Amino acid sequence: MKGYGVVSQPVAANPGATGGPTSRSYFSQRLRMRYVDWGNPGAPPLLLVHGGRDHSRNWDWVAQRLRHKWHIIAPDLRGHGDSQWVDDGNYTMTGYVYDLAQLIHEQDLAPVTILAHSLGGMISLRYTGTFPEKVRKIVAIEGLGAPPVKRAERAAQPLAERMRIWIETKRGLAGRLPRRYPSIEEACRRMQAENARLTPEQARHLTEHGVNQNEDGSYSWKFDNYIRAWAPYDLDDEDIAALWSRITCPTLLIHGKESWDTNPLEDGRAAHFNNAEVVSFDGAGHWVHHDQLDRLLAVVEPFLA
Repeated sequence: MKGYGVVSQPVAANPGATGGPTSRSYFSQRLRMRYVDWGNPGAPPLLLVHGGRDHSRNWDWVAQRLRHKWHIIAPDLRGHGDSQWVDDGNYTMTGYVYDLAQLIHEQDLAPVTILAHSLGGMISLRYTGTFPEKVRKIVAIEGLGAPPVKRAERAAQPLAERMRIWIETKRGLAGRLPRRYPSIEEACRRMQAENARLTPEQARHLTEHGVNQNEDGSYSWKFDNYIRAWAPYDLDDEDIAALWSRITCPTLLIHGKESWDTNPLEDGRAAHFNNAEVVSFDGAGHWVHHDQLDRLLAVVEPFLA
């Protein structure tokens, strides 16, 4: 494989499990980016792209089920997991898309299949619209971004107001120290509060891979707090729809019926895709791959095959 190979010891996907992924690195815009490689390099490549304030190991349950048929690679987005933070604290969609493009280019993965969640879905769909010939199939779990009503509310704000809010948010984050938890158990409770459907085992696993231990023995989340500040401007709805309309590969849009997001079939977003199917899941919120893993894979595996 092409690229920069910095290898560490394999890490078990679950406590007590064997044959976990290997940690590797690549470079993008001078940032050292990290991803985990689940082996099986002779199989077709499958990228698993996580969402905001998350990390690559949130896919471990999916990877364990699919690794024997696919060469699974799961990156940490910039500012997340074990990937480097940007010096100026500015996280943009263009930066995220560039990182994904570099990983696919440097590791010679195209045509690649992508399974992505939330922010990872937004990034992956924009990449696919930019390079439709490089993606074989794509699944986006709650990955279309804010619902149209929320985007319209934001677009209605004058740019000067959005700029002022962004500056004030950044200034507030500059004075915000990473929260410290006295124990893994305390951090787990915070993780479970974010998604009450997580089992204690899931919450523990996600927490263990999502924190660093500080010198005083406390624990802090790995992600950079600056990722919370969204840029005051981005592509408008027309430009995003134009990118979606360029996607030629089969596309599967997954929606959790109990999520804050709206159904893309009902709100009109699915109409911008040429070859998309929408599947909604009962008993699932924003993290469908955690809330309904078996049911999700029963839909996703035949689609990917």
